[in-house]
Amino acid sequence: MNAGPQLSSVATALAELTRRVTELAEDLARSDRDDLAGELFEAERALLAAGRRLGKVVDQLV
Repeated sequence: MNAGPQLSSVATALAELTRRVTELAEDLARSDRDDLAGELFEAERALLAAGRRLGKVVDQLV
């Protein structure tokens, strides 16, 4: 089984989830919920790091 296409699909889904988390964090930052925005921005950083690592794996598989 070639895991490359499956992982590529996961990477695409992760990128979309990251975009959605970023949008939510930005919305909260504009409101009075800076505390929650900060938590989401931390989650965003973790998702971005995971995306980079996943991208490296995908690149090595194709």
